[in-house]
Amino acid sequence: MAKRKTKRNSKRNTPRNSIIVVLLTLFIGFYLVEGGWQDWVDPNNSSFSATTTQTGAEAGRLRVIFLDVGQGASQLLISPSGKTMLIDAGNNDREQQMVDDLHAYGVKHLDIVIGTHPDADHIGGLDRVIDHFEVGDIYMPKIQANTKTYESLLRSIKNKGLKVKTAKAGVQLDWDEAVDAEMVAPVAASDDSNNMSAVVRVTYGSSSYLLTGDAERESEQAMLSAGRELQADVMLVGHHGSKSSTSPAFLKRVRPKYAVIQVGEDNSYGHPKQTILDRLAKQHVEVYRNDLQGNIEIASDGSKYYITTER
Repeated sequence: MAKRKTKRNSKRNTPRNSIIVVLLTLFIGFYLVEGGWQDWVDPNNSSFSATTTQTGAEAGRLRVIFLDVGQGASQLLISPSGKTMLIDAGNNDREQQMVDDLHAYGVKHLDIVIGTHPDADHIGGLDRVIDHFEVGDIYMPKIQANTKTYESLLRSIKNKGLKVKTAKAGVQLDWDEAVDAEMVAPVAASDDSNNMSAVVRVTYGSSSYLLTGDAERESEQAMLSAGRELQADVMLVGHHGSKSSTSPAFLKRVRPKYAVIQVGEDNSYGHPKQTILDRLAKQHVEVYRNDLQGNIEIASDGSKYYITTER
């Protein structure tokens, strides 16, 4: 796929419509979560059987694709049997790119969609994705945002007749019989959206992945204290390589061989921070970056890894 230029568009509210946005968000949020975030399945989706075809060298592999969405994050997972999972979908200006990329990877529907937390650079494209694809289950943590981006996502979920399942530690995802996918965070409630990020650990055979969203030190410490299995050969570096994440203790527990940093070519945050790059280098971790290599795929046949990059 051709290299794309990063454009920032945060769909910010103007003062005169901010009150309307808040009211709409609260109304739609109440509709979706009345009585708690319900474990609800659309009966019309009960016959989901379509799969994404895996052919040739891809057959029998778990594919984890770190999509280049600029200064945002999105991971597409395709299981050995063709089941699909999308975690996050970049910022608002990447909505159509997300739809195009999913089509390019042969995705016809999504078995599981996860919005790790309500920041725009993670959920900005999810509304368009939900509008264009059949979706099985959708998971989000119990934290909301009074933003137009979040309100747009809730509206798309409502229009599809879906209800949100709670993303939290201990949730076992019913995805593919050959693959174990479990949420290991958030462990506890927090007022900080980053520390409410859904963190997913995926294992297939002897291969393992840890997909961290924007989880920061508070969440990392909670995961460590909870004693959950965190070791993973492939790690998504938390919060785009910010100093707020990837603490030495957490990195020591995970012990990754490969790390992926989802970061844009042009960003005002200075991500990834040199402190984090040095920390990864000290642990002899092989680092991949979307800003340098475009889309990054780290696939596994259950024992060996197969790494391909767009550039």
